[in-house]
Amino acid sequence: MEFTLHRTYYKKGTNSALFFKGLFMGFVIELPWLENRKIISCIPEGTYKLRPRFSEKFKHHLQLENVPGRNLILIHPANDALKELEGCIAPVTHLTGIGKGSASRLLFQKIVSSCYQAFERKEKVFLTIKS
Repeated sequence: MEFTLHRTYYKKGTNSALFFKGLFMGFVIELPWLENRKIISCIPEGTYKLRPRFSEKFKHHLQLENVPGRNLILIHPANDALKELEGCIAPVTHLTGIGKGSASRLLFQKIVSSCYQAFERKEKVFLTIKS
């Protein structure tokens, strides 16, 4: 199972279109590209394996494995990349600006549901990020 992000980079954030099996699902917001610096930059383009994760803050969510030079890169809900993200990825239903969106939890729940069903079937889940 594979999701694909098609990124567009801006000075103040990164916006992406999210696809699953070639079908548009929604959007993603991230921090701007600042040479993969921890906490202030989005992560490098590439293909990453996703795994399930649970925390009190985000409950059931997703974590990307083997991100070069980074750890604890998550997919979790957020509507403003600069205020709510530290290198993580946030799905949003609607884009409202650069690095900003709305109805994040709605799309996030769809993604998590699909992924957790795949994990139960013992399938591997990947996210490919490209521009």
